[in-house]
Amino acid sequence: MSDGRLSVFKTYKLYVGGKFPRSESGRVYEVTDSKGKWLANAPQSSRKDARDAVVAARKAFGGWSGATAYNRGQVLYRVAEMLEGRREQFVREVADAEGLSKSKAAAVVDAAVDRWVWYAGWTDKIGQVVGGANPVAGPFFNLSTPEPTGVVAVLAPQESSFLGLVSVVAPVIATGNTAVVIASADAPLPALSLGEVLATSDLPGGVVNILSGRTAELAAPLASHQDVNAIDLTGADAALAKELETAAADNLKRVRRPQAVDWAADPGTHRLTAFLETKTVWHPTGALGASGSSY
Repeated sequence: MSDGRLSVFKTYKLYVGGKFPRSESGRVYEVTDSKGKWLANAPQSSRKDARDAVVAARKAFGGWSGATAYNRGQVLYRVAEMLEGRREQFVREVADAEGLSKSKAAAVVDAAVDRWVWYAGWTDKIGQVVGGANPVAGPFFNLSTPEPTGVVAVLAPQESSFLGLVSVVAPVIATGNTAVVIASADAPLPALSLGEVLATSDLPGGVVNILSGRTAELAAPLASHQDVNAIDLTGADAALAKELETAAADNLKRVRRPQAVDWAADPGTHRLTAFLETKTVWHPTGALGASGSSY
């Protein structure tokens, strides 16, 4: 009976606000493998889709940034569990996207899951590394603590469709930010499948929003958007990055410029701190009397 069975092709959709809309414009574009073989029609997002994603990210920011760091770590670890459960699907998609053998694609997927777990473990530790008590003259506690920047637009790397994607998205949300992600233009399928994983994990809708389409078309409205607080230009070429950085200056966005990256190398903590702000609080320790007593 299986010989006469029709193929069931997967319909890839965007991931915005915890839901799976088609592109507002109704457009799609062909995604092919490294040899030019058709894989799927991916939604070609519009500027309206980008603005909708920002609204969803802003709506989710209060709850996500207000969650305890430990809870965020639990949620991120749950995402890693879900990724592990769909390992074979991601191996197939990465192999097609990047022209890798199945064994090499499997190594990339394993590294991406490990990377996600690594960032999950940092959620309640990064504050101890970059925050702390400051010595001051006077009867005061002076405490510095990191806080998330806000809504971050992320241009995912073009050449690393999954490990690179995880490496730029996970640290943004681990530190309490929310994200609008533009997937690799030529290899968006692993990113769109990641949206399905996030939707079935404990991650609140809107914390990560994933768009596919033409990078420059989507990045322009995000760079100039007044409610986007920061932008990661990893997936932009030099000319586009310069244009976006100029547009980002209008509301003083924090900008992370593109640079050559070995995605397989130890990521360090610099991506965790890239979109953190430092809040410093002074608090009196109590009035010092003639005897020098205080609590």
